[in-house]
Amino acid sequence: MKRGILLSLAVMVCALAPALAQQPDSAAGPATKVHGRITNPSTAPQNGGSITFLEVTRASQGPGLPAQTVERGTFTVDEHGMFSGEVPAGNYTIVYRGPGMEKDKEADRVEGIKVTAGSDNEVDDDMSRQEYIDKLPEDQKKQLEEVRKKNSEALKANEVIKNLNADLKQVNDDEKEAGEAHQAAVQQLGATASKPDIEAKEAEIRTAKYTDIETIMTKDTAVKGDAAVLWAQLGQAKVGLKKYDEAEQIFKKTLEVDAASKKPNPELQGMANAGLGEVYARTGKVPEANAAYDAAAKANPPKASFYLRNEAVIFFQTNNGDAQVAAAQEALKIDANQPVLYYLIGQGLVQKATVDAKTGRIVLPEGCAEAYQKYLELAPDGPYAADAKGILEQAGQKVQSSFKAGKK
Repeated sequence: MKRGILLSLAVMVCALAPALAQQPDSAAGPATKVHGRITNPSTAPQNGGSITFLEVTRASQGPGLPAQTVERGTFTVDEHGMFSGEVPAGNYTIVYRGPGMEKDKEADRVEGIKVTAGSDNEVDDDMSRQEYIDKLPEDQKKQLEEVRKKNSEALKANEVIKNLNADLKQVNDDEKEAGEAHQAAVQQLGATASKPDIEAKEAEIRTAKYTDIETIMTKDTAVKGDAAVLWAQLGQAKVGLKKYDEAEQIFKKTLEVDAASKKPNPELQGMANAGLGEVYARTGKVPEANAAYDAAAKANPPKASFYLRNEAVIFFQTNNGDAQVAAAQEALKIDANQPVLYYLIGQGLVQKATVDAKTGRIVLPEGCAEAYQKYLELAPDGPYAADAKGILEQAGQKVQSSFKAGKK
């Protein structure tokens, strides 16, 4: 099962507050490129507004006497706090105005900006500088401090989420490799290796991968215990390691945590209930397994067929023929065109076959031959076709290429 559920958390920002771009004065000299970033007092990019370049044509002649300037260009600041444009080379004062701010107003002013010809000059306005903060009214300073504190906490939380998501990606990779353990075992040992050796190597690979998942998710659930997806993955690892008692408690914890969340996740509920179903199926608790798989199907209807088919497969793996047949029949009520389900029904029923003493042929119980025939109709070249044909032949049954199953 592919699980791509990730965690998310937003970072807060504090914005101050676009203006028409103005072309540079060509009479002042050749234009050169300028670009930059406007940062608001909370250290976040400023959203919108404009930046104006005022060339200093004459320096201040003394205290209280402003420098003489000429406007050479006004450029729009985008939603990311970025701007770009062209102005003649020279010495500048830049003025930032927030969105909708009149031209006789300004949010910030930075002097001593030098624009050099022949290069792309980076000109930034960082309003988180102490000089700017010191000029703010006391109420705004207090508000800014609160925003900075919240931003700091959010950034720390985001770093945690980033690490958890990286771990979830590693877990997904480990699960994929665990699912491909047989192929990996054959590749490592070679096609001529004995079946017991391949099975042992396959078990070794699976154990290593699920142990890795168990270690990662044990650590992560301790860091963020309110994330149901972490508990669900830990439960899957416990099942893979056959620690069924621990897996049962963890899947129950998954459901508890998810139910307590602001927005319960149907996929996680389905995963956890199906996990409980597998635990119960592998430990011989058939009624509990049926109830858990039914709960998974109810919680996440789009995957109901998947859950119930897996239930039948697990009962097959645990050699519980009756439960296997019942589970497969339930799954067929949702999707009647899954060949493997008919094969599983046939395999469950054939356990009750008898042998005719006179002919030596096996006598299949009711519904068994029909199940094999239906499998062959849907998957004539399927992986279990030879097995199904062989059993039908031993029972003296002719394979029907156009078999039509009766109503159930």
